[in-house]
Amino acid sequence: MHSSIRSALRAAGAALLATVTVAAAVLSAAAPASAAPAGLPGMDVSSYQGNVNWSGAWANGARFAYVKATEGTYYTNPYFAQQYNGSYNVGMIRGSYHFARPDTTSGATQANYFVDHGGGWSKDGRTLPGALDIEYNPYGATCYGLSQASMRSWIASFVNQYYARTGRWATIYTTTDWWSTCTGNTSQFAANNPLWIARYASSVGTLPAGWGTYSFWQWSSSGVFPGDQNVWNGSLDRLRVLACNGPC
Repeated sequence: MHSSIRSALRAAGAALLATVTVAAAVLSAAAPASAAPAGLPGMDVSSYQGNVNWSGAWANGARFAYVKATEGTYYTNPYFAQQYNGSYNVGMIRGSYHFARPDTTSGATQANYFVDHGGGWSKDGRTLPGALDIEYNPYGATCYGLSQASMRSWIASFVNQYYARTGRWATIYTTTDWWSTCTGNTSQFAANNPLWIARYASSVGTLPAGWGTYSFWQWSSSGVFPGDQNVWNGSLDRLRVLACNGPC
């Protein structure tokens, strides 16, 4: 997602799963799925994609996008406006995501930074709740030097503050392996926070505790769309319900 899960899976720095030493276990699979899973096709992008050809992605079937907005409290995506507004302008339902740095500042501090730099939400039927990208650390210790209890507290601080600022519960993007290792496989967020699971395989596999199903599945780091390949686990109408937090 950041180059972390993608970075870890793509290259260290802003996505998820490439430079981490547990690359093989990262997504619990050695190879990406050969074909898109069932669901509504979509994508996620960061500065690595630069200026995106949104019309081309729409023509190829993408109907939603998550765009990296921020990381920690020190980074904003220089291509954010082109990516966030461009996806909206071609008709996609889009949202923004924040790459977590639990080793730098508190969850609440980073939630505020995220909201203040593109991570807000509006009830326009086209804006998804912001996503917390919480995953392998591309800069050091896998769990950012935090105990499982401290990590759970950090995540709670972030999602509670995001809810206080926007009225929405953030989507949580992670892998089952990281979640189990770094949070103790807690189920405490499953009731409120939609799950965006990363697993590059032909099946989604075991989900983190508490989530009976996923909302989004990042199933490959490359494909017909720029950036990572995703599906929404439902119809376009149901995605609009998530965007609206009910009927618009």
